[in-house]
Amino acid sequence: MSNAWKQWDFSGAGLQSLNLELTKRLRKPRVAFGLWVGFALGLHAFYLHERPRAFGYLTTSLTLTVVALRGPWPVTAGLGVLYLAVALADLATLERRLTAYNKALRLHLSLRKGATPPPGFRGHYTDHDADIHDYVAVKEQERAGHSAKSTPAARSVGASQSFQQQEAALRAHAKDRKSVKTPRS
Repeated sequence: MSNAWKQWDFSGAGLQSLNLELTKRLRKPRVAFGLWVGFALGLHAFYLHERPRAFGYLTTSLTLTVVALRGPWPVTAGLGVLYLAVALADLATLERRLTAYNKALRLHLSLRKGATPPPGFRGHYTDHDADIHDYVAVKEQERAGHSAKSTPAARSVGASQSFQQQEAALRAHAKDRKSVKTPRS
């Protein structure tokens, strides 16, 4: 299926426009992990809009480069190993931070101003005519292949019959129709 639908503009405050906005703005795990390779520049942190972390990586990388050019190699190697350990710890938490970012984005877009229910929406639908408790009581008494015990709900006017009762009524009706044959003229 082509991705042409992503270019459509539904221009409204409905679920379709919200999903289109989310599709455009959600951060993808593949991209985030690919950008982690450039952790020295903080690319993955910029991608997740973590500005302080991104600038921290960038500043630390520049500082480490200056120390490597001017300082003794054991100090540079030690700082490099420490920096790599921090980067690996960052990699371990990258998926959790990515999920948190996407969740916060969904929440922000869902609760933004102008996100109102559709016209005519009156809350959750409830069917006052059907009594689910009677239905559940009948179904709890049934066993597979056996008819339900007679309950007050099943005997009440307008109550639905069990499957077996319906089948018996259909067989009786078909038998009555066969016995009353009209002569052809």
